[in-house]
Amino acid sequence: MSATTITRPPTSTDREELVELLTKFALVKEDVTLSSGAKAKYLVDAKRVVMSPAGFQVIGRLVREQIARLGATAVGGLTLGADPIAYATLAVGANAKVFVVRKEPKEHGLRQAIEGVPLTAGDRCLVVDDVVTTGKSTITAVNALVARGLTICGVVCICDRLAGGGEAIREAIGDAPYLALTTIDEVYPERPDH
Repeated sequence: MSATTITRPPTSTDREELVELLTKFALVKEDVTLSSGAKAKYLVDAKRVVMSPAGFQVIGRLVREQIARLGATAVGGLTLGADPIAYATLAVGANAKVFVVRKEPKEHGLRQAIEGVPLTAGDRCLVVDDVVTTGKSTITAVNALVARGLTICGVVCICDRLAGGGEAIREAIGDAPYLALTTIDEVYPERPDH
């Protein structure tokens, strides 16, 4: 498969709509424990947006644009954050393989750590994630792909909490670009830890 050709380029309106959807439906203002174990006064549950009809389309178009820009031939990341994002790109016409990196390889069947259309040495992988805090999930996916000899052409997340994860990802991926479609500064500018 080759990189996608965009028939309708995403506009800044798509990005503005994403910020609006995240602010309205994904922002949870209460005491929570993050996946890192850290305590926080708010959470961005981006799955509420990417798993909605409007969010699925908007995110699909925005990530499809990055697939084309980076010449990616495959898109995916660590399950569960990456799954709906990668599927959304297919729904909007991206011509890329979709993969899912398991947290643990299956102990039955083919015992694979990476599921989906088989990836080959020539594939250029775009790693996606929903929300980046520490970057651990994204880096786990990157490391699994690199261990298989695959090329990382970039990383895209829906929202970066600006808690150091973006820097950790940049360090892990070297020269490949990292892009946050939105940041917590846009989704919750008046947050208590700002």
